Amino acid sequence: MQRVCFLLKVREDRLAEYRERHAAVWPEMLEALFATGWHNYSLFLRDDGLLVGYLETEDFAAAIAGMEATEVNSRWQAEMATLFESLDGARPDEVMKPLTEVFHLA
Repeated sequence: MQRVCFLLKVREDRLAEYRERHAAVWPEMLEALFATGWHNYSLFLRDDGLLVGYLETEDFAAAIAGMEATEVNSRWQAEMATLFESLDGARPDEVMKPLTEVFHLA
């Protein structure tokens, strides 16, 4: 099982909206995440907009590819893109670059 952590930056003026949207994630989005191998997926948001994501998956590249193939992900990413800083025209899921794990206590 791979443990994956990534960082993104939510616009400070859109934090409330970001929180609201994640309090009511679409059921079909949740189903797609689970079906494509996203497990123990958590998002942590700091008041300055720093977003830390964590998930466990058998194969992160396959999990990303699986979501890219879904229609619900395309809709979700399009709606969420305006909430983030520094995407340079990319979707939020396209800029999720895993951090290198340097320590793990099992």
